[in-house]
Amino acid sequence: MYSPTKADIPKEGFLGFKENWRNDVIASLSVALVALPLSMAIAIASGVQPLSGLLSCVIAGLVTTFFRSGRLTINGPAAGMITVIFGAIVSLDDGSGHAFNYVLAAIVVSGLLQVILGLLKLGRIAEIFPSSVIHGILAAIGVIIFAKQMHVAIGTSSNAGNAIGILKDLVDQLPNANPYIALISVIGIFLLFFHAKISYKVFHIIPAPVWVVAISVSIVLLYNYLDVNQVEVMGIAFEKPTNYLMSIPADLTEVFLFPDFSRINTGVFWLVVLSMTIISSIISLAAAKAIDKLDPYKRKTNLNKDLMGLGASTMVSGMLGGLPILNVIVRSTVNVQNNAKTKWSNFFHGFLVLFFIVLLQPIMNMIPLAALAAVLVFAGIKLASPRVFKDVYKEGVEQLVFMVSTLLFTLYNNLLFGLIAGIIVTLITHILIARISVPQFFLYVFSPGNIEFKKTTGNLELRIRGVANFMTLLKILKKLEDVPDKSNLKINFAGAKIIDLTVQEAIDDFKRNHELSGGSVEIVGLHKHISSTPHKFALKSSIAPVAQKASPRQNKFKWLAAENKWAYTLGQDNSFKNLESFHFFDSRPIEYKENIIKGSYLEGAAEWELTDVTFSEGAMLAREVYHCTVQISDLPSKAPTFVLRREEFVDRFIDRVRVFGSMGDIDFKENPEFSKFYFLKGANESEIRAYFKPEVLEFLVDNPIYQIECNGDKILVVCPVGVTSIPEIERQIKNIEKLIDILNDFHGNG
Repeated sequence: MYSPTKADIPKEGFLGFKENWRNDVIASLSVALVALPLSMAIAIASGVQPLSGLLSCVIAGLVTTFFRSGRLTINGPAAGMITVIFGAIVSLDDGSGHAFNYVLAAIVVSGLLQVILGLLKLGRIAEIFPSSVIHGILAAIGVIIFAKQMHVAIGTSSNAGNAIGILKDLVDQLPNANPYIALISVIGIFLLFFHAKISYKVFHIIPAPVWVVAISVSIVLLYNYLDVNQVEVMGIAFEKPTNYLMSIPADLTEVFLFPDFSRINTGVFWLVVLSMTIISSIISLAAAKAIDKLDPYKRKTNLNKDLMGLGASTMVSGMLGGLPILNVIVRSTVNVQNNAKTKWSNFFHGFLVLFFIVLLQPIMNMIPLAALAAVLVFAGIKLASPRVFKDVYKEGVEQLVFMVSTLLFTLYNNLLFGLIAGIIVTLITHILIARISVPQFFLYVFSPGNIEFKKTTGNLELRIRGVANFMTLLKILKKLEDVPDKSNLKINFAGAKIIDLTVQEAIDDFKRNHELSGGSVEIVGLHKHISSTPHKFALKSSIAPVAQKASPRQNKFKWLAAENKWAYTLGQDNSFKNLESFHFFDSRPIEYKENIIKGSYLEGAAEWELTDVTFSEGAMLAREVYHCTVQISDLPSKAPTFVLRREEFVDRFIDRVRVFGSMGDIDFKENPEFSKFYFLKGANESEIRAYFKPEVLEFLVDNPIYQIECNGDKILVVCPVGVTSIPEIERQIKNIEKLIDILNDFHGNG
């Protein structure tokens, strides 16, 4: 596994600013362009003025940066809080016109509670909520956002009391959709769906939400130019709307609103505070852990400090008229993908948003509400897309039950009710699957002796008996905190009746971090457990396992290995140490690898392994899952580290821009054809030039390879994303053998 040295890790504080400001400014520009329309859209959907969203975005950058722990996380208002804020305004409305002022008071108190939770070192409070229940809550938020914002996107409205009623009204009012407004939103949603699928990197310089805003403003100008005030569709005449644009006052001081604490002694006020605190903490802490997995330098967020920082800045935001401040996943993912190094990128993004507010205020008033609605409709679809349900189903049939029940309870009631109901459904299911009595189940949960360390010669063994689920997770994590760095740990589940997904995810996270410290973790005792799906984290219960049937692709791999006398391993493998030694997987967490073929080159002197890998980019809402085939091969001798990628000219130009301030493309004038098609970068240019002999360059021109990365001892060959055919796999293995032979001829003897 790749473990960065202290010299690699960016410095903290002002030394980090001095060292990495170029990278952080470039990343923050992309983040700010995403944050600007999103923050306004979130505020409007929450039922407040757009400047409230922008204000909280600025505070998140200029204030939160100095208090929180996360390095690459971006802070600001989050779409996940739309339903909470909107519901709070409705709940606290007493007809006085001060509903949002009451909500601001609740935001301040909620921030204070987060600070207290952080001081009490309860930053892991989000761990106690089952993963599938959280998925259900997020999916419900997605459905609610979609239902409400689709009305804005087509120019209709609904007064229904819950999301189901709003969806029903959407279907009923579809014939009344205003084509002026619908045109803008349809184009926007179309752009958002296909932005990631367009291969030209030049198109990706500008974030998708900015494309939506830019094109929608162009349509508004076209409306004004054509002066078309009425259009007829299927015999129905529609007037051009007069109130479909943003309205931002010229005097920006009007943004400041102040909290009213006069309702602090009411039950509904504290119910709002509780909902805000729980939902914002769950989303923020889950996002912090997800972004840590994307950090190329493997830095860990102090969740307690992060909670205090978010709480303190939320108090500031609430005092001035802003929204709660959270760790936001989409903007954080953009930050990582644009090569940010330190938390200063969050500061710069807040400063740039403030600059844009002052500079672009006249243009902002030309942005149609339908464009912002399109951005949120897309966010809602992502949260509750069929792929989300499919991914949860892969984790286990029971996980889908937990998710769907949480979703339905939330849609018919509220987020807090749905969260509690989902936990109860999960708990009842765990008791049934464990096949033990209710008293025995809770005895296992609360008995301290069921999770204990046993020391053996030079090793530690953590024995987990009875119930290993979300209710015992904090106890397990507490035990794991006592494991010394660089130690050898065995985790024994032989005595466990049930092991849920939440526990397995947490232990896998610990395993990765502990191995980075130089230790090792061995998980044993699962051979007598069974799960409803082959997913590595699927809930496991203690009964005899059943044999798995090979898939058609597995049979093809088996045939290929037999034909060439290579070794083949059926099924999934969760050991990623070799793969994670390459920078390609620094910000691409590996889900699993399968279909593993092994062989050797140079008469056994250079071993190789080829496998199908499933990995992800981004996290949570911004998470995309990819499948590709990769091959790792030993090298005949020590080599310089480098990355070689086959690209078109425009893509190479974009890569040169992105590595501004870092190592750039290495060209070979003696072989312009190679430099025309390949982007090559590495830390030591002179060593790379000496390593890439003319014969190597000619071979790569004649035998195109998508991507090669070298870590000094091995090379990683990455095929294009997608399923690589068996003939193409065989061709690649033979080509890499030829390449290894060429390298051995020139470098094999040192």
